Amino acid sequence: MAEPDLAFTRLAGHAGEGPLLVVGPSLGTSVEALWGHAAALLGDRFEVLGWDLPGHGRSKPAAEAFSVAQLAAAVRRTTGKIIGGRGGTALYAGVSFGGAVALELALDPGPFSQVACIASAAKIGEAGAWHERAALVRRAGTSVMLPGSAQRWFAPGFIDRDPATANRLLRSLSEADKDSYALACAALADFDLRDRLPQARVPVLFMPGEHDVVVPPQVAMEAAHSLPGATLVVAAGCGHLPPAEDPAAVAALLTFPTTEATHDR
Repeated sequence: MAEPDLAFTRLAGHAGEGPLLVVGPSLGTSVEALWGHAAALLGDRFEVLGWDLPGHGRSKPAAEAFSVAQLAAAVRRTTGKIIGGRGGTALYAGVSFGGAVALELALDPGPFSQVACIASAAKIGEAGAWHERAALVRRAGTSVMLPGSAQRWFAPGFIDRDPATANRLLRSLSEADKDSYALACAALADFDLRDRLPQARVPVLFMPGEHDVVVPPQVAMEAAHSLPGATLVVAAGCGHLPPAEDPAAVAALLTFPTTEATHDR
């Protein structure tokens, strides 16, 4: 398996101005659809860059299988190049799959001084279910996931309150490359950091959505409790995609108390 080629997009702020915050997507979403509104609110404090999963948003489809750890390595390498030209460290926040990447980065942070794991945990779902989903999407395309995702992604009533945001996210799912999506499912089937999580080397913020049915709050709480020094805040009123469901709350909760934390935890 080769390290994937990921597209990075500036979502807010100006190059070299303010701390660098890298944000990551959930499976089936583009980073712009998921983080766009929250990034705009974060742009007065951070330079915000987002990356897309293979075959999603601006990233090219995957040519071969990849792991969550390999995506984390690609994020670490690209961010390291950016930071290398200006010094300092970076911050990271990711949702669901992007949150799994956050935990990989916590174990091997490179340029990152702190990470936020949103609507995610050290293990997401069961391997068999991910393999079944991968096979279904390979046969029928990502559009087959639309009805179920509309139910799972959002807190009750959100689609009625903000149909434009919900439709933008669901459209990014329908536009995702089916083979890349299936490979991402396979990567999540193999992802399990429960035994290694206590070895995290940088501070971790866990932010479950109050109404998340994909990664229920209790699962995120268990991950947080297994990691000494972790911070836990619940995104009230949110489902599985808090940055899109309540951008203002997520922007406020991403405080990152210090931006120069060390890697010696």
